[in-house]
Amino acid sequence: MAKRARPVASEAEDAFVTLMRAADRVRTALAAVFEPHGITVQQYNVLRILRGAEPEGLPTLTIADRMIERAPGITRMIDRLEAKKLVARERRGGDRRCVHCRITKHGLALLARLDEPVDEGDRAAFAALNQRELAQLVALLEQVRKAHESA
Repeated sequence: MAKRARPVASEAEDAFVTLMRAADRVRTALAAVFEPHGITVQQYNVLRILRGAEPEGLPTLTIADRMIERAPGITRMIDRLEAKKLVARERRGGDRRCVHCRITKHGLALLARLDEPVDEGDRAAFAALNQRELAQLVALLEQVRKAHESA
C-alpha cells in the first residue's frame, strides 16, 4: 500500500481510493493488450458489445448504455472504429437520427485474435485472489454498482 501524507478520513474514502487505484492498474495492464492492435479499452468494449449483438447489430445509443465505462463521445468512437473498418453503420427505418451499428468481418477477426490474450490478462489481473475471494469481490462490487443504479 502507498504511504499516505495524511490518514484517510473514513473507511469509505479508503475503499474509494483503493478501488480507483486497482482499477487503474488493471485497465493499464489490459490497455497494453489492445495497444498493439490499434484500439483502446473502450473501443474493445464496443466491439465486444457488437459481437454479442450479431447479426442484428445495435443502435448507437444502446451501445452507449451497455458500455462498461460511460463514454460521452460514442459517436466519435464509432467514427474511429468505422475508419478502421471494424464497424459499419447504417440508418434504418424512418428515423434518420437512429444509426444502427454492426461489427464487420475485420472486427470479428480482431476480437478472435484478442480473445486469448484478454482471457490471460483477466486471469493475471486477479491472480492474487483465489476463487472464493474472486467471487466475493464480484459480489461486493455488484452491490456497490446496483446501489448507484437505483439512485
